[in-house]
Amino acid sequence: MGHDHRWVVAIDGPAAAGKSTVARKVADATGSLLFDTGALYRAVTLAALRAGIAPSDGEALTALTQHSRISLQPPTVADGRQVDVLLDGEDVTWEIRTAPIDAAVSEVSAHPGVREALLDTQREIADGARVVMVGRDIGTVVTPDAGLKIYLDASPEERARRRLVDIQQTDPDATYESVLADLKRRDAYDSSRETAPLRAADDAVAYLTDGKTIDEVVADLAALVEARRREVEVAR
Repeated sequence: MGHDHRWVVAIDGPAAAGKSTVARKVADATGSLLFDTGALYRAVTLAALRAGIAPSDGEALTALTQHSRISLQPPTVADGRQVDVLLDGEDVTWEIRTAPIDAAVSEVSAHPGVREALLDTQREIADGARVVMVGRDIGTVVTPDAGLKIYLDASPEERARRRLVDIQQTDPDATYESVLADLKRRDAYDSSRETAPLRAADDAVAYLTDGKTIDEVVADLAALVEARRREVEVAR
């Protein structure tokens, strides 16, 4: 039986383009549930690091993913988080947002078995729901039938400045140069990987955030969402 993804808003884009922050606000503004799919891959990466599994070991990572319980829930702690991320019942919301996870998550998420293990979960959650889904391949692979697809982008320099602010909370020694180099490396890796490479869907709305405030971006995207939903309502 097929899934109904007409109400899904898929927001894809490169690392540190502001997807999570923007998606949370767009979800709030449009009465939608936020579903940050990147958190799933980060949780798998954390589980792998804890278990001593190398990011290159696709077979072991796939088995680990199949046996891990990863869930996203509305935030229960007012510490700036956008969602609770639970790994086998443990709150790992902030632990998955550290430099070691940043460095390994692209390689972990590139394994076909890992992506396949998480695919059905993502599609099921989105079935018939008004959700804002965030990731790298939502509009191209996870829900190619999403009602609205947005490709959120920003220059590497702009993204590095934003990411540095986040990382310095847990790693005060991080530098702009190191963050920029890491982002460029991740861009090249994510765009060239064989399984679900980072790219905009053919029918996605491309949106560049350089020079725009978060509120401006959110207002523009929320208007797109509402316009699309009116079209869906009319077509029912």
